[in-house]
Amino acid sequence: MTIPHTDINDVYIGGEWRPTVEGIKAPIINPATEQVIAQAPVATAKDAELAIAAARNAFDSGPWAKLPMRERADKVEALHDEIWSDADELVKLIVAETGCPRMIAETAQFRMPLGQVEWAINYARRMELVQAAGPPEPAVSFLTGRSMMGGGVIVREPKGVVACITPYNYPFYLNLVKVVPALLMGNSVILKPSPFTPFCALALARLVDKVGFPAGAVNVIPADLPASELATSDPRVDMVTFTGSETVGAQVMKQAAPTIKDVHLELGGKSAMIVREDADVRQAAAMGAAAISTHAGQGCACLTRHIVHNAIRERYVQAVAGVLENVKAGDPTDPTTNFGPLIRESARERSEMYVQLGLDGGGRLAAGGKRPEGFDRGYYYEPTIIDNVDNSSRIAQEEIFGPVAVVIGYDTDEEAIAMANDSNYGLYGGIFSSDVAKAYDMALQMRTGSVLLNGGSGSASGYMPFGGYKRSGIGRECGPGWLEEFSEVKSIMYHIA
Repeated sequence: MTIPHTDINDVYIGGEWRPTVEGIKAPIINPATEQVIAQAPVATAKDAELAIAAARNAFDSGPWAKLPMRERADKVEALHDEIWSDADELVKLIVAETGCPRMIAETAQFRMPLGQVEWAINYARRMELVQAAGPPEPAVSFLTGRSMMGGGVIVREPKGVVACITPYNYPFYLNLVKVVPALLMGNSVILKPSPFTPFCALALARLVDKVGFPAGAVNVIPADLPASELATSDPRVDMVTFTGSETVGAQVMKQAAPTIKDVHLELGGKSAMIVREDADVRQAAAMGAAAISTHAGQGCACLTRHIVHNAIRERYVQAVAGVLENVKAGDPTDPTTNFGPLIRESARERSEMYVQLGLDGGGRLAAGGKRPEGFDRGYYYEPTIIDNVDNSSRIAQEEIFGPVAVVIGYDTDEEAIAMANDSNYGLYGGIFSSDVAKAYDMALQMRTGSVLLNGGSGSASGYMPFGGYKRSGIGRECGPGWLEEFSEVKSIMYHIA
């Protein structure tokens, strides 16, 4: 069966589909079947050079940055509508490239980002790009010492050329989350997707081309490492927005440093979920199981450190294991499947390695811990819970990016907060308690970008700012201030009399 949009053989540069300079192709594998779904173009530094030049020219000489916000919003809205019209084909592509079950692909991977795009469009239309700095009032001239009148305005302008580098776990989602606000603010964009999921980006380019954005406003290049490094280091690029591991994020900062370009990073997490003694154990266990089974735990915000009061820890572990008994691996194209594979064999081996580390360190296997039976193909690994883990151990401190969570016991709230904050990361967190006021007070003490109280607010959380403290990154995506991340502020002061 041919997967939608995998017939694209070229890269998208300067408003045109072009074959790559070197003509390199790479096989793209379906994680559920281990079969090659298509050969994707691979851009090299020569192609990246063309994309950077096209984006720079589009920003400096093209119409996009100079258009009124309402016209840019209208064009992005047309793209939004075009994406919706291709929904079924795009969801099929997401499932094939990521291995994500269809039920998750339709919601978290597709509908949620489109809702966020709609929110961004409406927000953009209400933005004041020029604001008065205050009413003119008498002042003293620094030059003459005489009284004078003056005033000023604050102008919000685009950054310039923005390089958007996205990962494999939620590719279509993150392509939109980066490209749309950059475009709305008047920037030109270079989108560089993960080598595992290039067609989600190329499909977006196809729809961009169909809508008809100005040449060079959007460029899409599935690229090799040298090409990616050029995008993060070239002085013609004004901003880099990257989602991925902290290790690569540090390299992005290093490459961007010589040109002092703006860097936005959404990196890893080892998020803690505190379960107090007065918590609803079944409710907490449902969240704990979902944290590692949703998209096989391939999410930076997954709650993978379960810090549970010792008085209820045994009940909690049994409850999570009971929930996971109903999570069955299956064909991601089946609408009833709720658990799919990891992206590649290396990711499965990483999960296996950390599970063994946990067991060697004295942890107790409570659920999972092996490859599911009956799956000869596909990178499947059972959702796994390891109890009795030391918070300082590697399995408790290092991001696994797989369906593995640890349970750590505690006795006091102060101890729980200290353990939650004892991490290099600070992306997400959770607290379960029947005392909501106490949970809120504890949330204020957690050094993390977001905290879910008793499960949070569901999909509404997608409209809140997302980002982290410490090594979890720099900047925020979504929510108020999202679009402003992609703009500069200019003060213009004028003399009246």
